Amino acid sequence: MTLRRRKSRKAQAADLLGSYLKFKAAGKAAKGAKKAAKGTAVYKVAKKTPIVKRIPVIVGAGVAAVVATKVVKGRSGHEPSPA
Repeated sequence: MTLRRRKSRKAQAADLLGSYLKFKAAGKAAKGAKKAAKGTAVYKVAKKTPIVKRIPVIVGAGVAAVVATKVVKGRSGHEPSPA
């Protein structure tokens, strides 16, 4: 049986702050991906087409935003590779 050491208040606060900053960074990356997608020609053309034809484009933009968010989250959790 392993005994777990309790974290101090300072350590808990530091962990909480680190998690908060990671979520903030991921949110900003998603916002940036959304803005980038809105600037593309595909998005501009999609706005002029009927709703039924827009669905695949909207889904594609959503997938791109999710992938961008996962990439940013993945980078923040790993140590940088040695150069």
